Amino acid sequence: MLKKLFGLDKKEKKQEVEMPEADGKDVFHSPANGEVVALSEVPDPTFAEKMMGDGVAVKPSDGTIVAPVHGEIMQLFPTKHAVGIKTVNGMEVLIHIGIETVNMQGEGFKAFVEQGDKVAVGDKLIEFDPDLVNEKAESTITPVIITNGDAVASMDKQENQTATAGETVIMTVTSK
Repeated sequence: MLKKLFGLDKKEKKQEVEMPEADGKDVFHSPANGEVVALSEVPDPTFAEKMMGDGVAVKPSDGTIVAPVHGEIMQLFPTKHAVGIKTVNGMEVLIHIGIETVNMQGEGFKAFVEQGDKVAVGDKLIEFDPDLVNEKAESTITPVIITNGDAVASMDKQENQTATAGETVIMTVTSK
């Protein structure tokens, strides 16, 4: 009775995301509005030299990061500067917002998802303050990395283009 009276019985329900069937091919859309560039343009050798995996990077034109693919949030870093998603085909993608942003300890970042959430292309994941990142970190450039490269049969990247978050295809990955 009290729950009903105070509206406590109406917990905010997470939107149910319908996952597509696994078909061995994941089409990744841009996680941000901005310019899609090669990983070699990332000012950090960990990413530029593909030590964490292969992929592309986006130079965001604003502070919204969306899901580039259907999947499940496998990890949301406590500092909210990075998020890991596992696709329906088993690809593991890391979206790392900016360079040296871990040192900001979450300042200027707001997450809209948590570990275990299912997401669809275009769902808002994180908002960040680009001006604050430019002031306190090295760059806002955002690598989009496939971290389990041993499961990749082929990767087709669409670099050197202007992208719209959740719409522009940046890479297609086929799993083994």
